[in-house]
Amino acid sequence: MNKIAWAVIITSGVLLSACASQTGWTPTVDSYNDPNAFRINQDMAECKALASQASGGTLQESAIGAAAGGLMGAAGGAALGAVAGNAGTGAALGVITGGLGGAGMQGYNAEMKYKNAFNNCMSGRGHHVLR
Repeated sequence: MNKIAWAVIITSGVLLSACASQTGWTPTVDSYNDPNAFRINQDMAECKALASQASGGTLQESAIGAAAGGLMGAAGGAALGAVAGNAGTGAALGVITGGLGGAGMQGYNAEMKYKNAFNNCMSGRGHHVLR
C-alpha cells in the first residue's frame, strides 16, 4: 500500500470522526435540587479524564479503524479489480474507501463510548444529567 493512500485514510478519518473527546463536549447537568451541586466542576474534570480513558481516545481508535478498514478494503478491491482487469487500481480504491469507512466508524464508536462514560460517571456521582 502506498504512502499517499495511508495519508489520505488517516487524515480523512481524523477529520470525519467527530472527536467529542477533543472538542470539549460535556454533558448538560441540571443543578436544581442537586445536593452535590458544589462538586459539579470537580466531578466534570474527573469524569472527563475517566471517559477519555474508557473510550480509548477518538484519534487512536480512528487510526486503528483506518488500518483495519484499509486492509479489508484492499483485499476486496483487489478481488473486484481482478475481475474488472486491474487488481492494482481496485486494491488502491479499496484501501481508500475501506480506510475511510473504518476510521469513521471507529471514531464514531469511540465518541459514543466517551459520551456514555461521561454521562454515567456524572450520574453515578449523584448529578442529574439531561440526555
